[in-house]
Amino acid sequence: MTVSSASTTFVDRHIGARRQDHIDTMLKAVGYDSVDSLVDTAVPKVIRQETALRLQDALSEVEVLNELRRIAGKNKTAVQLIGQGYYDTITPAVIRRNILEAPAWYTAYTPYQPEISQGRLEALLNFQTMVQDLVGLPIANASLLDEATAVAEAVLLMRRANKAKPAADGKTVLDIDVLPQTIAIVKGRAEALGLEVEVADLSQGLPDGDINGIVLQQPGASGRVFNQADVIAAAKERGALVTVAADLLALTMITPPGEQGADIAVGSTQRFGVPLFFGGPHAAYMAVRKGLERSLPGRLVGVSKDNAGAPAYRLALQTREQHIRREKATSNICTAQALLAIVSSMYAVYHGPEGLKAIAEAAHGHARTLAASLEAAGVEVLHKSFFDTVTVRVPGRAAGIIAEAAERGINLRPIDADTVGISLDETTTPAVVAEVADIFGATVAAGGSFALAAELERTSGYLEHPVFNTHRSETQLLRYIRKLSDRDLALDRTMIPLGSCTMKLNATAEMEAISWPEFASIHPFAPDSQTEGWRELITGLEADLTEITGYDQVSIQPNAGSQGELAGLLAIRGYHHSRGDQQRNVCLIPASAHGTNAASAVLAGMKVVVVATAADGTIDHADLYAKIEANKDVLSCIMITYPSTHGVYDGDVAEICDAVHAAGGQVYVDGANLNALVGLAQPGKFGGDVSHLNLHKTFCIPHGGGGPGVGPVAAKAHLAPFMPGDANKAAHEDGHGVAISAARFGSAGVLPISWAYVKLMGGAGLTEATKSALLAANYVAARLNEFFPVLYTGEGGLVAHECILDLRELTARTGVTAEDVAKRLIDFGFHAPTLSFPVAGTLMVEPTESEDLGEIDRFIEAMIAIRKEIDQVADGDFAAADSPLRNAPHTAAAVVSSDWDRAYTREQAAFPAHHKQDKYFPPVGRIDGAAGDRNLICSCPPLSEFEN
Repeated sequence: MTVSSASTTFVDRHIGARRQDHIDTMLKAVGYDSVDSLVDTAVPKVIRQETALRLQDALSEVEVLNELRRIAGKNKTAVQLIGQGYYDTITPAVIRRNILEAPAWYTAYTPYQPEISQGRLEALLNFQTMVQDLVGLPIANASLLDEATAVAEAVLLMRRANKAKPAADGKTVLDIDVLPQTIAIVKGRAEALGLEVEVADLSQGLPDGDINGIVLQQPGASGRVFNQADVIAAAKERGALVTVAADLLALTMITPPGEQGADIAVGSTQRFGVPLFFGGPHAAYMAVRKGLERSLPGRLVGVSKDNAGAPAYRLALQTREQHIRREKATSNICTAQALLAIVSSMYAVYHGPEGLKAIAEAAHGHARTLAASLEAAGVEVLHKSFFDTVTVRVPGRAAGIIAEAAERGINLRPIDADTVGISLDETTTPAVVAEVADIFGATVAAGGSFALAAELERTSGYLEHPVFNTHRSETQLLRYIRKLSDRDLALDRTMIPLGSCTMKLNATAEMEAISWPEFASIHPFAPDSQTEGWRELITGLEADLTEITGYDQVSIQPNAGSQGELAGLLAIRGYHHSRGDQQRNVCLIPASAHGTNAASAVLAGMKVVVVATAADGTIDHADLYAKIEANKDVLSCIMITYPSTHGVYDGDVAEICDAVHAAGGQVYVDGANLNALVGLAQPGKFGGDVSHLNLHKTFCIPHGGGGPGVGPVAAKAHLAPFMPGDANKAAHEDGHGVAISAARFGSAGVLPISWAYVKLMGGAGLTEATKSALLAANYVAARLNEFFPVLYTGEGGLVAHECILDLRELTARTGVTAEDVAKRLIDFGFHAPTLSFPVAGTLMVEPTESEDLGEIDRFIEAMIAIRKEIDQVADGDFAAADSPLRNAPHTAAAVVSSDWDRAYTREQAAFPAHHKQDKYFPPVGRIDGAAGDRNLICSCPPLSEFEN
């Protein structure tokens, strides 16, 4: 890997330490004379791929953007009136430019270190408050992945929360007017868990039998709006819980679910300023009544206090996180859609209650005008009461009307041969209404009896908190957005050395295309004739990922890594069932595995059997083979994270795969750590049957404060018939299995990022990036080992792409904890490494290939300085409780306080690294998490509490 310091290719800009003198410095510290010799030692020969990646040669940024323009040009934008849960919307330019396209927001990590996440946490608390107010329920999360999977989560919540007999063991009933993709997702998840689901017209009453819970849609998929209070009351009388999937914009006009007696409300916030994105990413929501908050899946932002008593935001009830609950998990949700939730919350801040109501009234008014016009022309309008969707019956004419509308640049919803749906939205104009009427042979007419019934109209207030009533001018909103982003520490400011999470560069050229209208304004159910560009990009990306992984087929549908896991496990389940092996339901999972592995296995209807870890961090062979033997007749699969979560390449992986295959099982290789394999080894070639990948990690989709994510699933040919299918088609109708996400291509909107990354790097560049990641991780390990021992190593004492620093002996000797070190790093201007995972009392560090030597050295120097402070505690200079470590992080207010009485100087507190010009001060001190969990506050407190 000899590199000229004058290189200017994209690979040079992506790989931070590419200058030869920097490479030589790192190699000297590690003890190797070349990167290839280091890689040859670290990566077991048994898994090394024999040939280089057969990918297109690297393109320049200009070439990639030109190619994306060509592909985008194949998509046809249209007036999107298809509806079915997806609506065109206007993303205010101030939000698009300063959040969606701003690296201060999109490069932020999940706010597990809340002191440096106060900006995004406030925005997410705004999201929760927005949802709670509009649905009329007291607790909401922030957020879920899409509406259909949110309903599936609600069904599972009802099943575990409902203890009333006999309802507890009863079926779940979905209203016939629930969105069709939602019904498909719920049925697919329920089938794997052996749960009974029935679809019925609940406006006609409840079906017979014991009912655990019901799901209603408001407004319905057909547009129908009816007073659900009676059916909700009837369900409650029979011991059932009630979920309502509700449109937030409609709820500015319609009585909210909470006021009608619902226990749970779910839905999408897409139409609050988030582009269609050909299906996602879009932030779903869930809100619950009191008493259900501790069963709520997803993330919950709450309010606590910092060590100075000031109010501070944090993720509440983190023990609900699925990587902690493992096989006891009730959901596998890990990645949320934080960035999109923030966009939608800012949309509500921007418009306020009056603005949202005006948008809703305009859409409703256009729908009423269209319905009256069509009725006057003799067209049968099926529902008198609706919000924005008009469904009409046109016997035998539906296909012709749909085709004519498409010719005029308008997409309508085909329901069947006789029925058409028309969903109007924020972007609808009187000219569009007139054009649609003309397609049906009608002219615009006023009047008609299509007003909402009085008992349906909302009378309660909403969004009354000052945050939704203050930032009316663009200047005010711009400054509010900037104020929040200044409180955070994201990748645009500093290295985020999180092990297992690969927080690498999200290049601007990769990001640029996602907001182009030709990509962003396409409806997920638009006809194929309008989506040729999207499908070319997706097919090309799937082909590239197939080559990279060594599998035979890839589906990009799963919209998070956890969903990719579930998709892969359901494919394994389907394969076994197709062979008559329904009894094969045991999933072996090493104790060191990602926690979502176990959670996903549970949701796939499998029984988890944990395999012990040996002293050196590898899988305990004796335990593994004993459990294979004990379960050989019921073994479904093993889930292996490779390289392991311990940061090493297990040399026996092929042997393990062979043993599982010999027992009739399948091998799931968790691809979360693929950043250490690309170009060097292919899971599909060294024993894997199926893997998920994390495009939001290895392939550069930004984390965005906790999402978006994409978790493609890659599989061998024998599992292809069981890969995710289309939610608008019956399972196996298109030769595939059950759908895993609502949209056929999941969160397609962010796929241009990964597509561009692969094209910009080419096969050689991707391989070099992997080698550079290994060199950087081993450099950190070598430099820090004498200060913080590296817990696990592989061949030659080397690690893979990350290393675990063991603080347990230091903690036992001094009382200084890994959390103290994590908080103290904030004073040095760093995000902490992964804290206490996968081993309690440790820090897992992953520098990635994108960090240059200067930044890596700055981190190493910070860690060495912190070790010296730990030594001060050990030497008795001050007790751990009085040390800068335990009192970290230090706010500006604390440092300038007139009553400074600490055992160390202000300078040591605030400027430990002497980088005074670029100093980042956290807005709050260390937060009391336990107090926040005891006193759960999950909506915006009075603004006065937060004024400095």
